[in-house]
Amino acid sequence: MSLVRYENDCVHDTDELIGSSGFCCLPLNRHHEQGIFVKELTGVHCKTALFGILLALSSVASGTDGVNPEAASLRQLATRYEHGRGIKVDYKEAYRLYCKAALLGDVPAAYNLGWMYFNGRGFQQNIGLALGWFKRAAAAGDRFATRMLGRYMGVAGERDPYCRSPATAPSDSARPENRTIESWARQIAPRFSIDPELVLAVIQAESGFNAIALSHKNAQGLMQLIPATAERFGIKDVWDPIENIIGGTAYLHWLMRHFAGNVKLVLAAYNAGEGAVEQYKDVPPYAETQSYVRRILTAYKKTIHPVPPDLPGAVRATQRELTAIAHL
Repeated sequence: MSLVRYENDCVHDTDELIGSSGFCCLPLNRHHEQGIFVKELTGVHCKTALFGILLALSSVASGTDGVNPEAASLRQLATRYEHGRGIKVDYKEAYRLYCKAALLGDVPAAYNLGWMYFNGRGFQQNIGLALGWFKRAAAAGDRFATRMLGRYMGVAGERDPYCRSPATAPSDSARPENRTIESWARQIAPRFSIDPELVLAVIQAESGFNAIALSHKNAQGLMQLIPATAERFGIKDVWDPIENIIGGTAYLHWLMRHFAGNVKLVLAAYNAGEGAVEQYKDVPPYAETQSYVRRILTAYKKTIHPVPPDLPGAVRATQRELTAIAHL
């Protein structure tokens, strides 16, 4: 049975698309179940065009038995943002909503995340991340996901570090005392050639020495690491306060080398991201970031820090010493 039907003597059946080795035209046509428009992909290889079509229509083909109503609602709204159906196209919002739906177990949402990565919709194409989502959908029985994996058997799928379940902070009883945190920071910072006083000032500004702090942006722990930063610096348990300090200090080390010891820019980048600092070539004009930098510099008082040496393996080396550090 055909899933897609096109006019003007073009291909009418998905099986025919799969088997084609020539070219096809896909004139403007609306799939009535999904409301998806395909706009004049004249001269596009049929096999390539099929991937996007099947991915976009996967929610029709996957069935609806056992669907979580909340997840389905999130996915439907994501589809509207992705395709601009009644609202302005917003790939970032589409991704966020698909992510929430996929984490709630919605298989078509997982498939659609793969579609976005596969086609580079809103961000750079990433086949590895696409296949990671296809594997997730295939494991839940999605036949189109299985078919896609079959066509890329030699490519390893990757876990998407930007779509994770919201972290749950430990109980309040797990909070270490401030003096214990200070001791850890003073032991960890020198291993990255970072001034312990700077690390402590950042901890104070980020979390107020609250090891279970969790922001609305999912920044976690003493140094408020977001999942992507924790992943970037090899932190396995962001709620372990020692690992959290290691991750935050490793990031400060990287920033200090990147911005040649300019403490003001390092702090701005820690708060707003190095991309924002590079864009403005100064502290970005964000009220939150400017206040953040002023607050820390008032306490730390130094605007220049020695540029630390490159320290490959410092995170792992420090992690291996966790047990010893914890008892200091």
